Amino acid sequence: MEALPISRCPSSSTVNFCSRSVLALGFSVPAFRTTHLTRKKMVIRASIAVEQETQKTKVALVRIGTRGSPLALAQAYETRDKLMAAHSELAEEGAIQIVVIKTTGDKILTQPLADIGGKGLFTKEIDEALLNGDIDIAVHSMKDVPTYLPDKTILPCNLPREDVRDAFISLTAASLSELPAGSIVGTASLRRKSQLLHRYKSLNVLENFRGNVQTRLRKLNEGVVQATLLALAGLKRLNMTENVTSILSIDEMLPAVAQGAIGIACRSNDDKMANYLASLNHEVTRLAVACERAFLETLDGSCRTPIAGYACHDEDGNCIFKGLVASPDGTKVLETSRKGPYAFEDMIKMGKDAGKELLSRAGPGFFDC
Repeated sequence: MEALPISRCPSSSTVNFCSRSVLALGFSVPAFRTTHLTRKKMVIRASIAVEQETQKTKVALVRIGTRGSPLALAQAYETRDKLMAAHSELAEEGAIQIVVIKTTGDKILTQPLADIGGKGLFTKEIDEALLNGDIDIAVHSMKDVPTYLPDKTILPCNLPREDVRDAFISLTAASLSELPAGSIVGTASLRRKSQLLHRYKSLNVLENFRGNVQTRLRKLNEGVVQATLLALAGLKRLNMTENVTSILSIDEMLPAVAQGAIGIACRSNDDKMANYLASLNHEVTRLAVACERAFLETLDGSCRTPIAGYACHDEDGNCIFKGLVASPDGTKVLETSRKGPYAFEDMIKMGKDAGKELLSRAGPGFFDC
């Protein structure tokens, strides 16, 4: 397997992007902010053009299952392109087919995710299609994947991780600290809500701020909220970073477990697909995600428990892990960290140990819905 560059911990510095007009058929290159913030309109578009299906002259060798949002499709196309580049037989026309599947999380948009409850809101139907043989591999955002996998499936591949940080987006303020008291920030994430309210008690949060990236930016344009927070990884994959007002440091907003990582699953008895996926796996990402998910699994977070966790390399090649649990209102935040060798067994142990510590410190009732 080709050696891949080590992904190091992001800088804690905050980067500000300037506002500028955007061409309808393209996007501007972000530049550093040098003047005061001016009001702007968010660019709302589906950056990924869905391919028109053509009549297939042969059965596809690989059928990729995915959700149908622009971001999910971007991740599916990234997977397709990597498969085509790595395997000549998959580069032929019609060799790979993308199958769009609607999940429970896509169907129920009127309720906060925490109120819907359950695990696998964005993966269950895709996993079922995989087990039924309707698709050959399933592409997931790893932060949506439950800590357990369905029987007879494996997840042998993580693509190289994107930037894990969260982006602050506003029409009127350059940062969270510049938002006036009483301003409304839209986010469906309890993790973001709790950390935001812990630091900025004068702000309000609109919880049921759901929908794809384009929908949330439209709501911001319409004045439903004064700001929102989105994963920078998704904006990068959609080529929509021109909408970013500033980037939150890891210290200011610890990311979700596995944020920015793509995972690809297949059936456990399908050696051909497993071999295809093994050729794409980015081991540095896989180990970091495994550490973070061990932390999450140990906590066994309930539907209303804000949890954050992030593992990365330091300058010496060691694993640095940071973990956090909080009350939904942000009044209680518990944090911990670990350092050790960047190796699978050591990192699993670090994640579990950090989770056990926070469970002990939180005490009875902390994780109840």
